Amino acid sequence: MKKILIVSDGAIGEHYIERVISTYTNENLYYVVHTRECHFEGYNPARFKFFQFDPTSFYKIANLLKMDFWQVIVTMENRSDLDHTIKNIRSYKPGIRIIALDLWHAQSPDDDIEWVNVQELIAANLIDCLPNIPVLAKNIGLGSGEIMEVIVPFGSSFVYRHIGSIEQKNWKIAAIYRNRQLIIPSDNKMIQPNDTLVVVGDPAVLRSIYRAIKRELGQFPAPFGSKIYLYIDMSIDKASSIMALVRRSVYIQKKLRQPLIIKVINPADIYVLRMIKASAQGGVSIDICYDINPDDGLILGDIKHHHIGLVLVSHIVFSSKPIRKKLYARNVPVLKLAERSFSSLKESVVVLSEEGHIEKISTTIFDVSSQFGFNLELIDYSNEEGGTKSETIEHFNNLSAIFSKNITVTKQDENPIRSLCERENFLHVLPFTEKMFINPFAAHFSTDPEVLYRKLGRYHQLFIPMQI
Repeated sequence: MKKILIVSDGAIGEHYIERVISTYTNENLYYVVHTRECHFEGYNPARFKFFQFDPTSFYKIANLLKMDFWQVIVTMENRSDLDHTIKNIRSYKPGIRIIALDLWHAQSPDDDIEWVNVQELIAANLIDCLPNIPVLAKNIGLGSGEIMEVIVPFGSSFVYRHIGSIEQKNWKIAAIYRNRQLIIPSDNKMIQPNDTLVVVGDPAVLRSIYRAIKRELGQFPAPFGSKIYLYIDMSIDKASSIMALVRRSVYIQKKLRQPLIIKVINPADIYVLRMIKASAQGGVSIDICYDINPDDGLILGDIKHHHIGLVLVSHIVFSSKPIRKKLYARNVPVLKLAERSFSSLKESVVVLSEEGHIEKISTTIFDVSSQFGFNLELIDYSNEEGGTKSETIEHFNNLSAIFSKNITVTKQDENPIRSLCERENFLHVLPFTEKMFINPFAAHFSTDPEVLYRKLGRYHQLFIPMQI
C-alpha cells in the first residue's frame, strides 16, 4: 500500500484530485492537503484523507510528513507558496520523490524535482492538430486501450523473466524502457524491476495482463472492491441455516483478510440476531435494517457506499431473480453459499465454454484458488457445436507458469454436469453473465454448462463479472 501526498491550492489541483478519485486504485492511499475548503464526491473514505491548512507552514506540514510517503505531488499555482512548500518538504524529508506543477519554467539542470511543464503539455497536444505530423502513441490506433504502458513493480511475477519465456497470445511486448533508454525486446532480454513495458494487443487481454504484472496473487476481492458483504434476509433464509451461513462467511473473511459486513433485513428471530451479533469480532461488523419495507436499492447502495468487492448470499436468496439482477448490475463477484462445508473444500472447478468468457476472468480464478489453497481443475467439454478450447487452455497454462500455480485439465466428450453432481464437494467458478437469467424451463434444452449452473446449485458457486 503506497501513501501519496497531494498538495494543492488552485483549480488545476482540484481538477487533478477529481481525476484521481475517478481513476481509483486499490493499491494507493491518498493524503490531500488543500489551502481552502473543497468538497469532493464519489471518493472512498478508506483511501482518501483530506486536510485543510497552509503547507508553507513548516510546523503544520511536518506533522503530516511523519508518515512514510512514497511520493509527493505539488500542484500549486502561486510560485512563492510552491517554493516554500517544497523547501519545507525537503527540510523534513530530503530524499522523498517530489513531482511539481511548473507554470513558470522553474526547472533547472541541478534540480532534483520532477517538474510537469504545462506549456510543454499544451504544445504537445496542439502539435497533433498539424497536418503531416506523426501522431504520438496516445492517439495511435483505435484509442480503445490496445496500447498500454506498464511499470513492472518489485514482487511482480514478470520480474527477472526472459521475454521468450512469456506466452504472448493476442498481445505483445513492443518496447522496454530502462533508465530512460529504449530496449528493443528479444527472446533473450530479461525484464527487471521498474522497467516500463509498452504492450499492444486486444484490450480485454491487456487488462488481464496488466493485473498479472501489477500485482501478486492474494489481492482478491480487489480490484472489484475492498470489503466482503453477507446479505441475510430473515424472511427468506431459514433460521436453522443462518448461523451456518455466518460461520462460513467468517471463515472466508479470515482467509481473504478483508472486513466483513453482515447485512440483515427483515429481522424476525431475536435469538438468531443475538447469535449473529456475537460473531462481530475481528473485522466483522453487523448492520441490521429494521425497516418494514426495505428499499429496493438497498443492496446496490450498500455495495457502492462500502466499496464491496465480494457479496455472499445463500442459495435461497440467489434463486431470487430480482436479487440476481441487482447483483449483476453492480458488476461485483457473488459467492453463493450452499448447505455444505466450506472449510473442507479442496478444489475449484471451471468448465470451459465456447464464448471465451473464462479467459476474461482467469486472473481472478487463479487469485481465489491461491488464497483458499484450492487445486484448480479445468474441464474441457467438447460438444457438437464446437471443438476443444485449446486457446483458453493455452492461456491458463501461461498464467499457471506466471503465478506458479499448477492446474489440471480434464477433457470430456459428455456434458460434465452429471459427473460433477457425483462429487462430494467443490467450488464451481463461472462468469457472471446474462445466461444466469435464462428461463429455467428453457435451460433444460441447453448443452451450455453456464446455462445449466442450476444443476450444480447444491454446491458452492462463485460468479465473477467479466468487467470491473
